[in-house]
Amino acid sequence: MIFYDAVNPAPNPRRVRIFMAEKGIRIATEQLSIPGGEHKSEAFRAINPLGQVPALKLDDGDVITESVSICRFLEALNPDPPLFGTGPRGVAEVDMWLRRVELRLMIPVGMVWLHTHPFTARVVKPQYPEFGETQRARALTVMREIDSTLGDRHWLAGKNFSIADIVLLTTIDFATWIGLPMPDDVPALSAWHARASARPSAAA
Repeated sequence: MIFYDAVNPAPNPRRVRIFMAEKGIRIATEQLSIPGGEHKSEAFRAINPLGQVPALKLDDGDVITESVSICRFLEALNPDPPLFGTGPRGVAEVDMWLRRVELRLMIPVGMVWLHTHPFTARVVKPQYPEFGETQRARALTVMREIDSTLGDRHWLAGKNFSIADIVLLTTIDFATWIGLPMPDDVPALSAWHARASARPSAAA
């Protein structure tokens, strides 16, 4: 297999790197430069027509794209430690948090990135800066919602670290990188972030 990766701050490839680090998985990797536009090259579009990273090329030549889908595939091959939950309730809780983070937080963070950041101005045409700015408040509201729901739980879905925590960590860190840091009034979320960031896999 070949894992097509891109360096930080790209959050989606980082999700897979953290996931593989938690599992102790090693896969041959090919680095692509997003600033250099290598993910949009004709050669890479032959692998992923969407021109997006990450992508995982299997031994038979088939390709899996989308970061969580890649992680699900790797989970099926390497079930321990389980990062998508265990048992009906555990799987459902991880999936619930995964959807909350992706649909409620990553979308507004992505809109801020696409419509207000100078890096994306060269490829997102037209940008809608006023719309992008409205998404800042939405993202901060969701961070506060997550903080209030977390309470004293160690991880999002309970006592075990999961893919939901990985997705939230990469989203929060990417939001900070684009100028959208956590607000000051989220003690539970800040404590969670410190725990997640302290895991060795966070450096992947």
